[in-house]
This record gives sequence, structure tokens and C-alpha cells, in this order.
Amino acid sequence: MTVRPAPWPGDPEEEHLAPTPVPGPDDEAPLRDRLAEAVDACDAPDAVFAVSRHGRRTLHSGGTAPPPAVPREDLRYEIGSASKTLTGLLLTVLIRRGVLTGAEAAAGCLDPGRPVGPHPVTLAHLITHTAGLPALPADFVPRALPAWRTNPYARYPAERVTAAFLRHGPRHRPGTRWHYSNYGVSVLGHAVAAATGTAWEDLITGQVLRPLGLSGTALRAEDGRTDATGHRKDGRTPVPPFDAGGFQAAGAVRSTPHDLLTFLEAHLDPARSPAAAALRSVRVPVLRRGLGHRHVHTVTWFRHPTDGGPMYFHSGATIGQQAFLGFRPDTGTALAAVCTRRFRARDPFVATAYALLAEQ
Repeated sequence: MTVRPAPWPGDPEEEHLAPTPVPGPDDEAPLRDRLAEAVDACDAPDAVFAVSRHGRRTLHSGGTAPPPAVPREDLRYEIGSASKTLTGLLLTVLIRRGVLTGAEAAAGCLDPGRPVGPHPVTLAHLITHTAGLPALPADFVPRALPAWRTNPYARYPAERVTAAFLRHGPRHRPGTRWHYSNYGVSVLGHAVAAATGTAWEDLITGQVLRPLGLSGTALRAEDGRTDATGHRKDGRTPVPPFDAGGFQAAGAVRSTPHDLLTFLEAHLDPARSPAAAALRSVRVPVLRRGLGHRHVHTVTWFRHPTDGGPMYFHSGATIGQQAFLGFRPDTGTALAAVCTRRFRARDPFVATAYALLAEQ
């Protein structure tokens, strides 16, 4: 499979970013009914579907488990791979501010004295899944197997992620093939931290969470009362809080539904944000792949067409929770959905959330 890159990291001047339409009268009753149907369809111990239309928020929560002491919409949920949307935004912020270019060789960042060769894996390759890396390091499964049903990533720390990358080269020439890789985005996090001399948690907090006002977002479990509890595929057996190990940049974020809407609303109205330039950039395609190049990606989002304009989205999952984030500039709509049941065969969660966003 070949990929066709676009200018990096997404130049807003290349695409007309239409302003969000002025809201008109809006009857919320049909939306509330639709959200209730979506929550019921998930068949999870806890589920929250949250929609923002032109800044007006509508949330519905429920689940098969008894209501927790803290309302479901106020709990902090593990968003898994949807964390990559924050990682991509961070990289874009650093590029727009001139701290990085995206063309840095990841190996050179991690080991400054190391020769990088004529076709190195760059930060841009890592965030766009074109680095030629597999989904996970070759020795991940043997290391993780003893904790496969509880916390497999916790058994693979940061030093193993970087050592595996420096020890084994990419399978394909970087930039020529697309292959979704938690491994690659995790390497990106360590490379950016090394290049800036700043710990990953400090970078994401200082450059993304704090400027966007995401006070209910964290990178690890903090409080058993306010951190949602995940469950196995059966929807009954609880699992421990997710530990991302050395894969923080790929999946460590946990957040409240309200914070997730705040994050998405910033993409719909970038002008109000201190990260305005980066937020505009991450809406612009940087990669097209597949037959006829019909699969479109930005630095952070999958992008699909709708009758009214593009729809941006990313899903994620941990060992016991799932999340879906998306927004539509043409209708001024953002959707954040979370649930506390592990992905299973014919799981309805992502399809339900995707359909809900597409119809808004």
C-alpha cells in the first residue's frame, strides 16, 4: 500500500476552514432521545454520550451497573488510543512554535551520537503511522503475557520501548506505507521528550491540558472515587486501572466527558484558544492512502466525508474501557462517548458513536 503525503504538518491556507454556522433554534428533545438510545445500545456497566452543538451541551448517561456515588458524567474515563489526538496536537504546537520541525530523526533524538542514515524514521512518520514499524515491539507479547487480562502494557516500560526501536529498524522505508502503530506513537513521545529535555507528562500538561483548560484530565489513575472502573468482555468482572507503561503517548489519557467536549470544542472554534494555529493545522489532511487515496488522515484525526463537509474522529480502548471522539465543523457538533466494557466481537459502541456523529 502506498501513501501520498501532503505538506506538513497541515497548512490551514491549503484548505478553506469554514466558520462554524450561526446556531438557530434547536429542539433538544430528539437529541436526548437519540443519546438515550445510544447509551442503551452499548450494554455496558457505565456509558456516557455527550454532544456539543455550537457550544450547547447535552449529555446522557446510564448503564447496566448500579449508579455510582459520583455521577457518571463526572467520572474520569480511560480513552486509550484516542490519546493520540492530544499527542498529535502537542507535536503540532511544538512545530508551530518553532521548537521542532517534525523532520527530526527519532533515533537521533533518543541517541544524539547515533548515525541516522539517509532515510531515518522522523517524528512526522511516527505520528502518521508511516514509520514502517509494527503495531507493537516484537518481544511485547512474551513480556506482557503474564498480565494479558489485567495490565499487559505495564510490563513494558519506557526503556524497553526505546531500546527496541534503536535495536530494530523499520520493516519498510519510512513514508511509503501506512500501518497503525501504538509502538510508533509511543516512540514519538519518548523522542519528543528527549529532544525538548522535558518529561512527557510535563509537556502534555503544559502545552495542551493547561492551555485548553482540561483540569479533569490526567495520565494515570488518581482517585478510586472519580476514576471509572473498567470491566472485562462479560461486562461484570472489574479490571484494575490501565497502566500504559512505556506507551504513554499512545494511550495513557483519562478524562471526563466534559473535558473531552472542551477539547473537541477547541477544534471547532480555534480562534478562542492559545493553541489556535495548531488546532487549525490538525484539521488539514497530511496523508491520503488506499485505493484512489480515499482514506484521509490529518496529524491527529481520521477524516471521512459527509454530505455537509468532513467529519473528524478517533476511537480508543483499554483493557476494560472504550472511547470515541469526533467533531463536524459544518454543523458545529462535537461528540464524546465513553463506556466501561472491553471491546468484544460485534461490539456496538464505536459503530453507534460514529453513526450518531455522522447524522448530526
